[in-house]
Amino acid sequence: MNRDNILRVGVLIWLAVVWVALWGRISIANVLAGLAVGAAIMVTLPLPRIPVSGQLRLLPLVKLVGVSIYYALESSLQVAWFALRPGPPPVSGVLRVRFAFRSDLVLVLCTNLLNLIPGTMVLEIDRQQCVVYVHVIDISSEKAVAKFYKTIRVVEGLLIATFERRATPLPPSPGQEVSQ
Repeated sequence: MNRDNILRVGVLIWLAVVWVALWGRISIANVLAGLAVGAAIMVTLPLPRIPVSGQLRLLPLVKLVGVSIYYALESSLQVAWFALRPGPPPVSGVLRVRFAFRSDLVLVLCTNLLNLIPGTMVLEIDRQQCVVYVHVIDISSEKAVAKFYKTIRVVEGLLIATFERRATPLPPSPGQEVSQ
């Protein structure tokens, strides 16, 4: 069995698991219906092929998961503090970030990670230049902006180390703009 077929079987199983979870009861009928619905979805709504190169490295993956959880918790506390503290809301804005990814899949994973962190939201992706525009809740000081870019570079480095052949990211581009 080649890699594509293994992937298709995995997606089919995942769709069946989701179907059974939605029904809330495990039974032979639900599992068979889930497989049938999953197969119908895969035939009528095929996903585009995404070229995948490189290999999965487990140690950087574990670090990536840990760092992502840490950043999500830290920013959740920051957003909660902004909501509860007296005074005006923080200055928010859109920051431009250039990435060194070669893979569309890694770029998508990175944007999804950024969207999971409270206080940030990816607004636009320029795939040709590998640039994303991210709304950030706090850009009130140079220190806050520098911290955001440091977080981005840590996540970028771990994604490259985890999924791509190249072990180190390219240096960040000089023109990182801020708009409010």
